[in-house]
Amino acid sequence: MENKVLRKLFLGFIQIHILHHAKEEPIFGSWMLEELKEHGYQMSAGTLYPLLHNMESDGLLYKEEKNVEGKIRKYYRTTAKGNEVLMKAREKAYELFKEIRE
Repeated sequence: MENKVLRKLFLGFIQIHILHHAKEEPIFGSWMLEELKEHGYQMSAGTLYPLLHNMESDGLLYKEEKNVEGKIRKYYRTTAKGNEVLMKAREKAYELFKEIRE
């Protein structure tokens, strides 16, 4: 039960993390998996790729496909809506951090 609750909570954090990096520069799935791993998130490609697709469907990310060494790689960037959501999420996260810090 506890893991299920934490998973839901962390998925929100992960989405903010994705938006942050996709705003800075184009990201792709395997790079994002490694970046999340560096921050202590254990996520499989089977979880990340549907999340990226859903964020694209929600209008937060747009995808560009490029041929890299003979393979098609999908790069994601934030949309205007994604940038707006990121800005609001940062404000809310900062407000929460100020309240809960010890």
